[in-house]
Amino acid sequence: MDLQLKNRLALVSGSTAGIGYAIAEALLREGARVIVNGRTQVAVDAAVAKLGVGAIGFAGDLASAAGADALAQAHPDIDILVNNLGIFEPKAFEDIPDADWSRFFDVNVLSGVRLSRHVLPGMKRRNWGRIIFISSESGIQIPAEMIHYGMTKSAQIAIARGLAESVAGTGITVNSVLPGPTRSRGVEDFVQTLADESGQSFEDFEKEFFEKVRPTSLIKRFATPEEVAAMVVYLASPLASATTGAAVRVDGGTVKGAF
Repeated sequence: MDLQLKNRLALVSGSTAGIGYAIAEALLREGARVIVNGRTQVAVDAAVAKLGVGAIGFAGDLASAAGADALAQAHPDIDILVNNLGIFEPKAFEDIPDADWSRFFDVNVLSGVRLSRHVLPGMKRRNWGRIIFISSESGIQIPAEMIHYGMTKSAQIAIARGLAESVAGTGITVNSVLPGPTRSRGVEDFVQTLADESGQSFEDFEKEFFEKVRPTSLIKRFATPEEVAAMVVYLASPLASATTGAAVRVDGGTVKGAF
């Protein structure tokens, strides 16, 4: 299927590894040009070299206002924005200080707000654009082990819906994508550490995780970044023009009910 993305310019924040990298790779396969972002030049250069033709590097912290401003100046005509940049950290509620709440909000929420604010005027002029927030099933089913993370994912869903309302009747769509537990680099490293500490294999830990921590999952495994990317790239395409203001689940059935 041709997703009609040839020569579209996309930005995927936080895309040197994991879900972001998989999204960048999938967009490139469809003929889009993709701005690959990471905080360090070394990581960006390595990702761009691996991705090949069509990949454009931008090293900078897009969780900061200065980083977002620099990106907007360097690339003023972005057609597709995928707000993927994000952090997570399991921590008991009583152990989460104010600084962590602020840090999670800055990285997971404000980064997407700033970038969306930068790209929206150009999209309005061209009467076409795609803004996608990579949220999480944790934005609906707030995890007790990282409430601050869940809060930011709920905020992304709300912002995406509000933005979609603000551009009603245009050629711009805004959606959020809700992955479930996904075997991204950060998750894989975290899970492998816990598995090693408990003397288990990754596979045994995965099975126990879905029995005890995410028992509502219907696929009973971590999704792959490529499975999430496939949905994101479809939503970025002209073929998805009737899908906007939606919270689209790629959660392996983790969220119970018809949400």
